Amino acid sequence: MDEYEEGKQKLLELIAALDETIEVVIPTTPSQSLFKISLSKGTNRTFITVHEDDILDLPEEPSIQEKTKTFLQESIVSL
Repeated sequence: MDEYEEGKQKLLELIAALDETIEVVIPTTPSQSLFKISLSKGTNRTFITVHEDDILDLPEEPSIQEKTKTFLQESIVSL
C-alpha cells in the first residue's frame, strides 16, 4: 500500500470511529495539493478539504490524527 492509500485508510478509520453511518468519497488525486472529501449522512452532505501532506502524515503523526479528528467531529455535527 502506498502512502496515499495508507493515509486514506486511516482517515476512513477515524470517520468510522466517530460515526459508522457516514458515507465518504475521497478523490483519487489531490487538486492543488488538497483533497475535497464528501461526507454524507442520509440526505445531508458536507465537504471537507484536507491537505495532501496531512493525508500522507496521518498514519504516523499523532498530532495530525488529533487535529483531523477534531476537524471531523466539527464537520460531522453539521450533518
